[in-house]
Amino acid sequence: MDTLAGMLEGPRARDAFVMRATLRPPWGIRVEDHAPLAVVSVVAGDCWVLYDAPGPAPELLRAGDLAIMRGPDPYTVADDPTTPVQVRILPGQECFTLSGEPLRETMSLGVRSWGNAADGGTTLLIGAYESPSELGRRLLGALPPLIVLRAGDWDSPLVPLLMAEITREEPGQSAVLDRLLDLVLISALRTWFARPDAGAPGWYEAQSDPVIGRALRLLHNNPAHPWTVASLAAALGVSRAALARRFTDLVGEPPMAYLTGWRLDLAADLLREPDATVGSVARKVGYGTGFALSAAFKRVRGISPQEHRVATAMSFRGPAGLSR
Repeated sequence: MDTLAGMLEGPRARDAFVMRATLRPPWGIRVEDHAPLAVVSVVAGDCWVLYDAPGPAPELLRAGDLAIMRGPDPYTVADDPTTPVQVRILPGQECFTLSGEPLRETMSLGVRSWGNAADGGTTLLIGAYESPSELGRRLLGALPPLIVLRAGDWDSPLVPLLMAEITREEPGQSAVLDRLLDLVLISALRTWFARPDAGAPGWYEAQSDPVIGRALRLLHNNPAHPWTVASLAAALGVSRAALARRFTDLVGEPPMAYLTGWRLDLAADLLREPDATVGSVARKVGYGTGFALSAAFKRVRGISPQEHRVATAMSFRGPAGLSR
């Protein structure tokens, strides 16, 4: 598993919210759903993305452009910067007028389709990762609030494929849409991080280093192994001192500190599974007992694994406001 693949294990779609929006001017939508990550692709027409000050500057998106919004800050999508907000999108993808009237039925246009006009000139493909993502915290922390990829800089067959699948109702369709959304995100982030002005984080740049890139892959692929700096250095054929120094310089923290964070992020993600126990998760991420994992989890995160599980379950509210 390479570094980016490992980081993307966190914000992977699990029954994600995916929708096609068809809109006719004037329209203005205020998004306050607190989703940790959202992807918007302009299939036809254009739209503006607007943040409150001191957020990112307004961006005009045209057909073929794609935007990635890192939550939880609210933003507005509209046909024009001067168009007043008419719709609010709240957590759970509940949609209302400004006066609080529900719009779920009023603006429904069929399966996973929504908008104010079936023949509107603007069509948006929207995917939101609504569940809190733990394993991807490093990735999310490395992203700016808004990423925009222009049609000329990013050409992918994945968006048309997702668009073609979005209104289908077949067995396992939600899984198909989840995987397609993941592929769109991964492809877009690869393009973004490759840009010289992206300011890619150290762990991403480090994967191209012949030594530290291998070290990261070993840690990601084998988190349960009883790694030490000495054993990791031996596997790489370098000295402990050289590994520790170079790893810290490139990644930004020592190898064992990075491994601890990776194990606990992985544990936090695994604890979301309904059948997982603290003991079984501990063994998967390199802790001998559930007690050892609980102690490390509490020390680093300030809460116990069980408290984390409860908090995560309470923070996820299934999307009920817009057609899926």
